[in-house]
Order: sequence, then structure tokens, then C-alpha cells
Amino acid sequence: MNRLIQTIAVAACAVARREAVVFAAGAAAACMLFLAPSSALAQQLKIGYVDFERAMLLSLPARAMQDKLAAEIRPRQKQLDELEAHLKAMADQLDKDGPTLSEHDIGRRRRELLDQERDLRRKLLEFNEEVAQRLNEQKSELWDLTHRAIRQIFKQEKYDLILQDAVMAAPTVDITNEVMKALATAAPAAQ
Repeated sequence: MNRLIQTIAVAACAVARREAVVFAAGAAAACMLFLAPSSALAQQLKIGYVDFERAMLLSLPARAMQDKLAAEIRPRQKQLDELEAHLKAMADQLDKDGPTLSEHDIGRRRRELLDQERDLRRKLLEFNEEVAQRLNEQKSELWDLTHRAIRQIFKQEKYDLILQDAVMAAPTVDITNEVMKALATAAPAAQ
């Protein structure tokens, strides 16, 4: 299971890099607002803030995708865990039977064990790569869904600016719950 956690961490880093670019764009937009002429500042601006990470992790589609992926990988993970336990049992049996076996039998069993361990490592690597790929696909799909929901709210409620990342935001401008509600209603249509 540690390998799965490592795979998830690698995928999260990739998403964080993508979000850093969006943060820079949001910061530039905020600076432009503050540098705008005073007549523009006199207008009432409608600004919203979305805790993108919270929306990506806790929304209904995110949880559904996590559950779906867990269900997809569970049988194969169990199979790999069983194979790993079998190899450990074989190694323990070889240690136990070693004093009574001939050198030829010990060598043969060690070669079999090494071949099976090599095969297990290859299967684990393939499994981790597949899980990472599926996580990236799901995160990309969720990222698109979340941005569509934000755009929809932006247009429907006539926002002037919606920020994705902010150092601080008042609860009055936080629209994360609205985005999560929009994602929840969009989730059945997307699946």
C-alpha cells in the first residue's frame, strides 16, 4: 500500500506544478485590478475565491473517482500482496529446510526464488505505473470538470474575477461550496 501512496504523491506533485502556473496568472490579474484607474476601482467588483484543492479532493466527482479507482486496483493489489506473501513464505521455508537440503537443491530453490522476486518487482512496477497513469487521467478529468463549473458560476452570477489561489480570503468571497454543488450536479451527467 506504501507504493500506492508514493504513486499518489507523485501525481499530486504534477498537479501542484500545473496549479503554480494558474496561481501566477491569478496574482497578475489581482495586481492589474489594483493598478487600474481609480474610476474602475469606484465600481463595485464582484470577486470570488475558490479553494481549488478542497474542491478537487472533496467534491462528489472526486470521491466517486477515488472509489472507482480503488475498486479497480483492489483485486490486482490483493493478488500482488498474496504473491509477495508467498515469496516470503518460500524464503522462510528455504531458510528452514536449508540445513537438510543438498547444495544443488539449495541453488535451484534460490534461483527459483530470485526469478519469482524479479517477476514480482516487474509486476509491481507495471502496476504502479498503471495506477499513476489512471490517477493522472482522473485528475485531468476532474480538473476540467472543476474549471467548467467555475466558468459556469462566473458567467451565471456575473463575477468580475474569480481567484483560484489566495493568501487570505474572506468567507464572503469564498465560492468553493458553490463550485462543489455545481460539480455534484454535473457529476451524473459526466458519468
